[in-house]
Amino acid sequence: MPVPLSTIPPPSTSPEVVAFEGIGVLREESVLLLEASGRVAAGEVLAVTGPNGSGKTTLLRVLAGLLAPTAGRVRVAGRRPDDRDRVFREALAALIGPAQTARDLTVLEHLQFVGATWGSDAAAARARGRELLEELRILPLADRFPHELSSGQSQLVSLALVLARPSAVLVLDEPEQRLDPDRLDLVIDALRARARAGTAIVLASHSPRLVDQLADGRLALEEPW
Repeated sequence: MPVPLSTIPPPSTSPEVVAFEGIGVLREESVLLLEASGRVAAGEVLAVTGPNGSGKTTLLRVLAGLLAPTAGRVRVAGRRPDDRDRVFREALAALIGPAQTARDLTVLEHLQFVGATWGSDAAAARARGRELLEELRILPLADRFPHELSSGQSQLVSLALVLARPSAVLVLDEPEQRLDPDRLDLVIDALRARARAGTAIVLASHSPRLVDQLADGRLALEEPW
C-alpha cells in the first residue's frame, strides 16, 4: 500500500542515508574513479552521470559493498558497505549488471524466492511478486523462464527482482537499458513511488528523461585521465 505523502518528511529534513567523500578507486595503476563525493537523504534521488569510463559503475559497486575504495570514506545506512554483512544487505538492494537467474525457475518463482529469502511467507512472497509484475505491466510473463524473455523484458524482470526485497537504499546502474519510452515511463513511476515512500536512491544513467524526472541532485563524473 502506498505511503500517504503527508507521512513522508521532506527530503531536505530527512536523515542522511548515503554519504561518501573523496571516493577513489585505483586498480593495477589505473584510476577507475577519482574523488567522488555525495550525500543522499531518505526520499531523495541522486543521479550519477558522465561518459563511459568516468567511473559511474565503479562508484555504485563501492556503494553496494562489492568493491573496496582505495581512498575516501563511505557510509550507507550508517555502516561501511560490505556485501558479506547481512545487516548491510538488509538495508540496500542493487541492480548492477544482469540479474542472476536459474534456468528452471519461472519469473514468478524467482520473485517468490527473493521475497521468502527476506522474511515473507510463501503466499505473501508470491502475492508480492504478482503485484510487482502488475506494476511493471509484465504480469503475462509470470510463468515464463528467464531465457524466454526479450532484452527489454529481462531488464524489467531484473528491476522487479531488486524491488522484491525490502531496502532503505536502492543502487541502480542504468535502469533504463534496453527500454522503449513506454517502458521507461513505468520504471520512472516505480522509482518515484519508492522515493516518495522514503527510499534513498542512487542511480547511474545516460537517460536525460529519467534524470530530469527523478533526480533531486546530480553528480557529474569525468574521465579520470
